[in-house]
Amino acid sequence: MDKIVDGLLDFIECSPSPFHTVKAAKELLEAEDFQELSLEGEWKLRAGGRYFVEAYGSTLLAFRVGKKEQRGLRMAAAHTDFPCFRVKPAPALCREGYGSLNVECYGGLILSTWQDRPLSLAGKVVLRGADAFSPKTVLVDFGRPLMTIPSLAIHMNRKVNDGVALNRQTDMLPLAAMFEREGMNKAFFDELLARELGCKPAEILSYELTVYPTETGCCLGIAEEFISSPRLDNLTSVKACLDGIVAAKARQGLALIALFDNEEVGSRTKQGAGSAVLLQVLERIYLLRGFTKEQLFADIAGGFMLSADVAHALHPNYMDKADLTNRPILNGGVVLKQAASQAYAGDAEAVAVVLELCRQNDIPCQQFVNRSDIPGGSTLGSIASALIPIRTMDIGIPMLAMHSARETMGVRDQEAITKLLKAFFTK
Repeated sequence: MDKIVDGLLDFIECSPSPFHTVKAAKELLEAEDFQELSLEGEWKLRAGGRYFVEAYGSTLLAFRVGKKEQRGLRMAAAHTDFPCFRVKPAPALCREGYGSLNVECYGGLILSTWQDRPLSLAGKVVLRGADAFSPKTVLVDFGRPLMTIPSLAIHMNRKVNDGVALNRQTDMLPLAAMFEREGMNKAFFDELLARELGCKPAEILSYELTVYPTETGCCLGIAEEFISSPRLDNLTSVKACLDGIVAAKARQGLALIALFDNEEVGSRTKQGAGSAVLLQVLERIYLLRGFTKEQLFADIAGGFMLSADVAHALHPNYMDKADLTNRPILNGGVVLKQAASQAYAGDAEAVAVVLELCRQNDIPCQQFVNRSDIPGGSTLGSIASALIPIRTMDIGIPMLAMHSARETMGVRDQEAITKLLKAFFTK
């Protein structure tokens, strides 16, 4: 179990942005002899081969090809993105000697949890290239505290402990620098990026930069039974999917994982679960293996997909927020997520399949349903399975403080979901 937990925390540490998540995933797969393909290039596949393909830097699909005469399709999906702040264009704000950054919210953040923390920046920067259609893209991770979002002292807001409505535009600007009032430098952010990249500011054309907490993940609790870390949503699932596809056996037909970006903002992008990228990849694989579209569609109809994302655990201080009878707890095992609204993907047969997999492999599991009077979230499972009509079940690990800058889970639950993904791809 320690190896699994350490592996998760190391993976999270290497993944401060979706682009770095894909980079870390590629390095893990390459170490297991997976071969990289390009969406823009021609593919050559061999029976028993292991492959992965990146889509626009923040989405990755990895698969293992079975023997030619074998059919069958099993897939698992997760998302590489997480709630955070993203830096706006022309972000430098210089007021009364303070240098701040103009940022916007990405996804549904718990704003207050981001205040008074050491924060850094990571993501991609696009530089001038050989021609307009060939810019140069580089990844950057400052990896050190650069800024903070200071809260207002209680002396200036005596009602702060009664609850404060934070304004996303005015209250959540990270403080990054101080300047002499007479010589304020509105170009400080461009100069900061240029120094980090070793280029001139004029070479920087654009960027997608994530603000992230610099505190690392750790185990806590009297028996170290909990994990506290940023980005547990949804890097727990990403890591389990990667471990599952590495353990997969080629004899099972096609085994594939899809790690999508943009789940936190609706998935309807070229690299999201609402795009055609998964279906296009499946079509290319099947046609190159000598199968027909009819055979692909038949395997989709007879296949199975796990949509892996985190679930809400019963909160010890707010037990009334949970359903009356479906109340998953930390360290209670994998959660099967269900909703009559189909905000979570699944049906009775899908539930039965996962429950039986768990029973056969001694994997602890539990079930989650929202209180009927509290609307819940949604996942990419229903979106992806609507575009590719394959039976799908939403699963995940239970956690507290979902969408906080720092979330909490049970150490045993990562072992459970990893075991499930391995069983799913190998049985």
